[in-house]
Amino acid sequence: MIKLFESADHVNVMYNDLGSGAMVQANQHLVVHKGEGLVLDPGGHKIYSKFFPEIAGILSINNLKHIFFSHQDPDIIAAANGWLMVTDATAYLSTIWTRFITHFGVDELVIDRIKPIPDEGMVIEVAGERFPLIPAHFLHSSGNFQVYDPVAKILYSGDLGASLGQDYAIVEDFDNHIQYMEGFHKRYIPTSKVLKMWVNTVRKLDIEIIAPQHGAVFGNREMSNKFIDWISTMSCGLDLMDAEFPIPA
Repeated sequence: MIKLFESADHVNVMYNDLGSGAMVQANQHLVVHKGEGLVLDPGGHKIYSKFFPEIAGILSINNLKHIFFSHQDPDIIAAANGWLMVTDATAYLSTIWTRFITHFGVDELVIDRIKPIPDEGMVIEVAGERFPLIPAHFLHSSGNFQVYDPVAKILYSGDLGASLGQDYAIVEDFDNHIQYMEGFHKRYIPTSKVLKMWVNTVRKLDIEIIAPQHGAVFGNREMSNKFIDWISTMSCGLDLMDAEFPIPA
């Protein structure tokens, strides 16, 4: 458990070591504002069995009111039914994925508590504080959102900013960190156009920390700005492809 921010009535906690075996590393995030909880990208079934009791040690489960799914990947939504069956929380997921989540066994008793996020995004209130759910489509998912916490000034960026293979949780040397990010972004992000759209959007926010779903966090304003600058010039996906696909022989 790593506390990214803490004040008298607000805390942001990251769990980065609940996975095991061959599963891809993933971060789970908990935000508590004035005693009300928001969980972000809570993970699959094996994560659920570890993450749930961790939350119960910080927050009354009755006060877990919001669950955010940035997109449809199984390392985010596979345990959705478990979370919804044992809490009264409302979950939020892109409108284009709500018909797919039932394939993970979401029970008909709880499906009505999954609220579709429209393409243009929306705002949720956590104990009266407004948290924007910001469109980030095609980064990498075609129905994708990020959460901005205006109290802690943290942008929860989902797969954008993801890194794999490093042995630290907070980025301190950005230039060295690039090697752990570059391959992922070139392969998973479809085009640099959406990166530029994202940069133009987030430069309007007051960001102290960027917290991805995978890998290390950009833990201060300097590192966050370095990431934004770096991603603004990246070529990726279709930018790097030839005019046609190969045909295996």
